[in-house]
Amino acid sequence: MAERPTAREVLDLVADDSAFTELPYPARDVPPNGPLGWPGYDAARARAADRTGEQESVVCGTARVGGTRAVLISFEFGFLGGSLGERTGDRLEAAYTYARDHRLPVVPLIATGGSRMQEGMLALTQLQRVARQSTLTREAGLPQIAVLRDPTTGGGWATLGAGADVILALPGAQVGFAGSRVRPPDADPAAYTAQAQVAAGSADAVVAPGDLRDTLGRWLRLLTTPSTEPAPPPRPLGSTDLPATGWAAVQRARSPERPRAASYLDAYFTDRLPISGDRCGGTDPEGMLCGFGEHEGRTVAYAAQTGTATRPAGYRTATRLIRLADRLGIPVLTLVDTPGAANDAEAERQGAGAAIADVFAAVAAARTPVTTLLIGEGGSGGALALAAPGTTWATPDSYFSVIAPELAAAILKRPPGEVEATADQLRIRPQDLAELGVIRHASGDHLKYRP
Repeated sequence: MAERPTAREVLDLVADDSAFTELPYPARDVPPNGPLGWPGYDAARARAADRTGEQESVVCGTARVGGTRAVLISFEFGFLGGSLGERTGDRLEAAYTYARDHRLPVVPLIATGGSRMQEGMLALTQLQRVARQSTLTREAGLPQIAVLRDPTTGGGWATLGAGADVILALPGAQVGFAGSRVRPPDADPAAYTAQAQVAAGSADAVVAPGDLRDTLGRWLRLLTTPSTEPAPPPRPLGSTDLPATGWAAVQRARSPERPRAASYLDAYFTDRLPISGDRCGGTDPEGMLCGFGEHEGRTVAYAAQTGTATRPAGYRTATRLIRLADRLGIPVLTLVDTPGAANDAEAERQGAGAAIADVFAAVAAARTPVTTLLIGEGGSGGALALAAPGTTWATPDSYFSVIAPELAAAILKRPPGEVEATADQLRIRPQDLAELGVIRHASGDHLKYRP
């Protein structure tokens, strides 16, 4: 097994020019062998200090990463397994307080086995301190980007790690609430890996050590540039003439040749980074693309449907994205393109209704501007959930309908031959939607505000 890097080696890995300024730490009077009088605790700490050169399990300070100044919290696993005790909590609280006082993002670089047994419940209550500091920092509108090293387990994962806004993990890192010595004997070890946590929607990406500084720098730059200006809608990439009939609009939107969300995002952003997962055990990579990107020099968050039936995890990921952008003061762009929400039995078991309701609520409550572009199918409430009232545009390749024309005809007990006429009656073309006031004006080669 390769030797774990020390806390300071990790700081050198991510800090620009290896420049790191350590913060002063609060002093605490510690009774012999700690608060519990644990026999041999003083000697164990002394050996850990001699071995690592550190006086505690975390090193806290400031540095620039990719040009953005941040508070860095690096765990020293060699100091009693990177465990959290009272003095660790003192350092963490001081670091978060400094970040808020100086309006800096926080980057925990985590490698911990959990709470320190030699301090008993007093060690465990440090998780409450950390949770409060994280919450205060969140309320202050400052981003937190966690890096999961090996291992990230116990309370360190359940607070500093899983509680961050964006979660990156190093390849091969052991990640999970239960450490290797306390899991059930039949537990699948593959479930406790960085890759498994990303697949389950509990972390955003696995990043190689050599790419960590660049990736962290890009994330910090994107998440620390708020803006009050709404995101302009992208220009249409497909047809430039408006459809003549409702059914023509449907056929265009369903055409496999029509540009999809990925093409729009590639054309709109000069740089973008994805977030992944709903933090509830699910992902929808085929149905929803979410993340942050740079458009004309400023950050825009995006939630984009891809033309498939959107799964509950996709809606929950979009909700997570919108609420994070709102908290950081970053405008949001949503791209609507779905035949409708997934309505199979599994989707119902996964809470489809509640997931869609949360997106409606996130858009309705957002204080940051939300811009929507309909780029394809707008199938019922599963599409409308991502559409911002009053700031929705539509491309000539799109339609929006209360229900698909085929289903509308079936509900009305009309024969299949009347589907096309039903599509016209529903008034689902972009120009119909603009006339009805559902969207802003749509035109053949550009999008503009309605007069």
